Amino acid sequence: MNTVRPKKHLGQHFLADPNIARNIVGALQLPDGVGQVLEIGPGMGVLTQYLLQNPAYQTSVVEIDTESVAYLKVHYPALENRIYATDFLRQDLSTMFPDQKLAIIGNFPYNISSQIFFQVLANRQQVREVVGMIQKEVAQRLAEPPGSKTYGILSVLLQAYYKIDYLFTVPPHVFVPPPKVESAVVRLTRNETEKLDCDEKLFFRVVKQAFQTRRKTLRNALKPFGLPPEATADAIFEKRAEQLGVAEFVGLTQRIGQHNAGASAALPDLDLNDLAE
Repeated sequence: MNTVRPKKHLGQHFLADPNIARNIVGALQLPDGVGQVLEIGPGMGVLTQYLLQNPAYQTSVVEIDTESVAYLKVHYPALENRIYATDFLRQDLSTMFPDQKLAIIGNFPYNISSQIFFQVLANRQQVREVVGMIQKEVAQRLAEPPGSKTYGILSVLLQAYYKIDYLFTVPPHVFVPPPKVESAVVRLTRNETEKLDCDEKLFFRVVKQAFQTRRKTLRNALKPFGLPPEATADAIFEKRAEQLGVAEFVGLTQRIGQHNAGASAALPDLDLNDLAE
């Protein structure tokens, strides 16, 4: 088995430039003594080959494409029993890597990149670093500061827990098949915020609600929380969601929590579909 056919329904665009592959792998910094690296969607192993060369960590891969799994078993025997033939979005990382901090890396399929990052958020205490190649526009959104039209839910939630670096742009011609858009590599490094200074479940809901009607002022966008008029008299409620940074959203969550005791008690745990924009 010498090759794998890229599959459109899986969003596969295989990286074919070894120099870029080395740069992506070299972007891993392994904070907090991370000793486990999980690659998402290795395909034919263009990143895997360089990951396996580094003895500083143990490499595992998760791949949903059965053809790729068969290829990896033949060409990368060093992976042994560390090939997870399954869907990353359905995995429990605490079961895969019990009591271990890890880094995630990969050439992420465009069609599920946002869901991958929401899964990272759901496992934020365990996932200390992410190096991912994604669509350029999504990469810019993740790293965007407040005030931009592209700044959104994912920007706020990831920036609450991770330092985000836009590393470099990748042109379409280095992929097989070439995508119709440019790609970019970003690195997320877990910051010092282990827990926000507010009800975190309610924080996610406030951010979601604020951006759901992003053209409205916060006074109108946050009406479903039932704040009394005197609680929304401050100037911040004249702003729109895209104008607020993480700290301001934390403050809003504190206010809503004060006026709605137990406001998050009935809220479900973090749900990837519920948070999608």
